[in-house]
Amino acid sequence: MLPLRALNARRISLPRIQLQFPMMESLRELGRVLLLLGGLLAAVGAVLYFGGRLPFRLGRLPGDIIYRGEHTTFYFPIVTCLILSLGLTLLLWLVGRFRQ
Repeated sequence: MLPLRALNARRISLPRIQLQFPMMESLRELGRVLLLLGGLLAAVGAVLYFGGRLPFRLGRLPGDIIYRGEHTTFYFPIVTCLILSLGLTLLLWLVGRFRQ
């Protein structure tokens, strides 16, 4: 029986073969996209669930256009659209910035 040092000295290093699986890369990318969409969906769900407790009401901000006629109501949340657009633009810019 050989001592442990002798076994380590006789160890032969074999060249490592790196296999590349293009299918695995696409699955990894799909997983990242699904995680991002799941997080986004959870965030939207939280905003909708806790929306009544926020200090401001999305959809009822000053500057949103509401016209109430005798038999009709026209509602256009322009300020809410601008705020949501600004927030989503900032969020997507940050995601793109950190992906690089």
